[in-house]
Amino acid sequence: MYQDSKGDLLRRLRKIEGQVKGIQKMIENDAHCVDVLVQVAAVRSAINSVGKILLKSYTTSCVKGAMCTEKQDDMIEELVETFIKFMK
Repeated sequence: MYQDSKGDLLRRLRKIEGQVKGIQKMIENDAHCVDVLVQVAAVRSAINSVGKILLKSYTTSCVKGAMCTEKQDDMIEELVETFIKFMK
């Protein structure tokens, strides 16, 4: 599935982890709200990028493979549900 992107995904997630720890320190140090919110937005954007990579991998591997079988309808339903969950 996402094996080709595994290294990139792990690198991105470690960076996000560092950003979250930075936000924790900002709050501990009573940083200005606007500065904290900017960092929260950066984390949200970064985690959305991880999700997009995973969605692309899922679509091009799992969904594509199922389109040649009798499980097409089930896979389309799963794909739609996955997108709905991701977009929440």
